[in-house]
Amino acid sequence: MSKYKNLKTLVARLRDDLNNPTKSTSLVLIYAYNRTGKTRLSMEFKDTGKRKHKKMNPTGTPDTLYFNAFTEDLFVWENDFESDSERRLQLNEKSSFFDAMTELALDETIAQYLSRYADFSFDFTYKEVRQGSATISKPDYVSFSKGDESNIKVSRGEQNIFIWCIFMAICERMLDGHESYQGKKFLYIDDPISSLDDNNAISVACDLAKLLRRAATRTDGDGKPSPIKVIFSSHHALFFNVMCNELGRKIDDAPSVNHRRYFLHRPSGDGGYTLQATEDTPFFHHVATLAELQRAADPRKGTLYTFHFNALRSVMEKTASFFGHTSIAFCLKALDNEEDRALFNRALNLLSHGAYAIHEPTEMGEDNKELFRRILREFVTRFEFALPGAVPAPSRTPAAAPAPVPEEAPAQ
Repeated sequence: MSKYKNLKTLVARLRDDLNNPTKSTSLVLIYAYNRTGKTRLSMEFKDTGKRKHKKMNPTGTPDTLYFNAFTEDLFVWENDFESDSERRLQLNEKSSFFDAMTELALDETIAQYLSRYADFSFDFTYKEVRQGSATISKPDYVSFSKGDESNIKVSRGEQNIFIWCIFMAICERMLDGHESYQGKKFLYIDDPISSLDDNNAISVACDLAKLLRRAATRTDGDGKPSPIKVIFSSHHALFFNVMCNELGRKIDDAPSVNHRRYFLHRPSGDGGYTLQATEDTPFFHHVATLAELQRAADPRKGTLYTFHFNALRSVMEKTASFFGHTSIAFCLKALDNEEDRALFNRALNLLSHGAYAIHEPTEMGEDNKELFRRILREFVTRFEFALPGAVPAPSRTPAAAPAPVPEEAPAQ
C-alpha cells in the first residue's frame, strides 16, 4: 500500500506507471468509493498534462482526452416550457470538446453504439460560431425521436448513454489517428455509467473494454507500438469487475493488455490518499469496506455511525450473492446460535433501512454499537475474511444475554 499526501503526488505516481520505460503499463484500472475524489483526480491528471515543461511539454499542449462529470455537464436538457414541443439536449458551444464534431462525421458511429443500448434516434442541429478570426460549424443541440414520434423526452439514463456514445465515437477517431487528436497521449475515463441499469452497465463495460484493449495495443503505420495510455476509474462494483475480467482474459492471438488494478482510498477524509494494488482480486474493495468497518468498530479509536449498518448489510448481501444466494439469510445461517440469528436478522432489517445521511452522520447509541460489533465479529469470523490494514477484531467477550434490538433512530 502506497500513501500520497495530495492529488499532485498521486497523479505523478499514475503518470510514472504509464510512462515507465522499463516496465511499461498501458492501462490503469482504479476502484474508489463515491466522494473519494475521483473526479478531482481526473482533472488534476488533465491539468498536469497541459502545464508547460521544458522536456515533457514545452508548448503546454494538452495531452489528455477525458470523460468525467464535467463532460456530462456540457449537455443540458431543455424542456421548452413555452410550447412543450421542441424538447432537446443543448450543447455548450463554448467548449472545445465540440470543435471537431463537424469534420469527424460521428453520426454513423454514434448510431452504431447507441443501437446496442437504446431504441431511439437522434438528430444534430448545427450553427456557425465565431471563434477568434474564424467561423466554424459546431453542433447546437440534439433532438430525439422514436418511431413516428419526434422531439421526445428521453430519460436521464438514456441521455447519459447518448452522451457516452458520443465520447466512444470520438475515441474511435482518436485511435484512428485523426488530426484533431494529434498530441493526445492519454485517455482518462471516470465513472461513465451514471443512471444505468446493470444490464446496460455490463454491455457498456464490454464495449469499453474492447475499445481500451485497442488503445493499449495500438500500432503506427509501420507496425510499431503506438499505444494511447488509459486510466479508468469507477465506484460501480459490477462495472469494475466486468472491466477487470474482460481486460484480463486472453483473446485468441490478440496481444495481452499490460495493466494494473488499484483500490484508491482516502482514509481520514483529509487530503491524503492510499493506493493499493489489487492485481488478482478485483473485488478487493468489499474486503476493504469490511476493514473500514473493523476500524470504525474499534472501541478505543473508532467511531460508529448509523450508516455503518447500511454498509455492513451491503457487504453481507454481496457475500450471499457471491455464493449464489439471494439474501443475507445465507450469511446468518452460518451462525451457531439460533437466538443470535434472529436478533441479528431483526437488527439488520431495522437499522439498515433508515434514511441515514453519510453527509450528516449520527453516532450510534451504546447498545447499537455493541450489537454492531457482535454482528461484524461473527460475520468476519464465520467467513474467514482476511482484512489487510485492519485493526484486530474486537475480542470475543464472555457469553451474555442477547441485547434487545433498540428502536430505530430517527432519520436525520
